[in-house]
Amino acid sequence: MILITGASQGIGKYLFENFSKTHEVFGTFTNTEPPIEFSERFYKIDVRDYESIQKWINSIENKSNITLINCVGVNYNSFAHKANIEEWKNVIDVNLTGVFNVIHEILPFMRQDQYGRIINLSSVVSQMGVPGTSAYAASKSGLNGMIKSLAKENGSKGITINNLNLGYFNLGIIREVPDTMKDEIKKSIPNHQFGDPENIFNVIQSLIDSPYINGTAIDINGGIF
Repeated sequence: MILITGASQGIGKYLFENFSKTHEVFGTFTNTEPPIEFSERFYKIDVRDYESIQKWINSIENKSNITLINCVGVNYNSFAHKANIEEWKNVIDVNLTGVFNVIHEILPFMRQDQYGRIINLSSVVSQMGVPGTSAYAASKSGLNGMIKSLAKENGSKGITINNLNLGYFNLGIIREVPDTMKDEIKKSIPNHQFGDPENIFNVIQSLIDSPYINGTAIDINGGIF
């Protein structure tokens, strides 16, 4: 069974639709309604609200052989000296604390089952130093630190936890980038193209099948740095 947070749009939607061809998949959404054909397998939650996460997990009957893919995330662009503190904090609350909330709720079931796969979407932004992205970069850097501890805590229980440091793809955050910047970004990618999300799907499938890859962050960015 695969659980995907933030599954109603962007990369999360892509993964939900493609994994649904071969797996039982359940997803979450916050504001963007899911496709009608999948609506029965979606649950509306705010990952900042732990109680709503508990209700979602409790609504799933067979909690075994679980893969959790955390795609949920928000962004806020501002130079640090101009940043709205509440907006900045909200990015941390969703992208870091919210992801931890979901992991915290699902781990007991994985530990009991002696199996689990947790995959979080992080970002190349946390590695590059992009002006205006201090909140987003901090939240994604936090994920990369968090998995080191969680991997050691749960590795003996057959659970792996890894991150994907994503570059720029034809889905997701690239929608928020001004057109003038898109051309500059493409120039900095060796093949001058944004990524095909199929690459993300393939790596996640490999992580599901690979019990010895644990506590690491995998760069999927086309060579941009």
